Amino acid sequence: MKTHDERIAEMIFASVYPHYITKVEKKGRSKTELHQVIEWLTGFDDKKLQELIEQKVTFETFFQQATLHPNAHLITGVICGYRVEEIENPLTQKARYLDKLVDELAQGKKMEKILRGT
Repeated sequence: MKTHDERIAEMIFASVYPHYITKVEKKGRSKTELHQVIEWLTGFDDKKLQELIEQKVTFETFFQQATLHPNAHLITGVICGYRVEEIENPLTQKARYLDKLVDELAQGKKMEKILRGT
């Protein structure tokens, strides 16, 4: 049986992405804001993000190509029952950082708070 970390590594970003959009739009936020959050965390602009979606890259490849924001370590709190700052597997932690940012966007937090004082 695969570990939690292995399952995250093998997940296809393009299969999760529509759920991110649905989650934020249901709460009155926009795809543009979602992209702003993803770009802040990963450095991917809209064009690069679209390429990665079309290539059906795994989360592992997605984060290998990302340039993580220097303030990403300021993302703290609980997501899916895990405290993000305590996750030991670097890839799983990055995936949970993204989940946490999407959650905060859906919860209506102000963009400057979500983007950790950029």
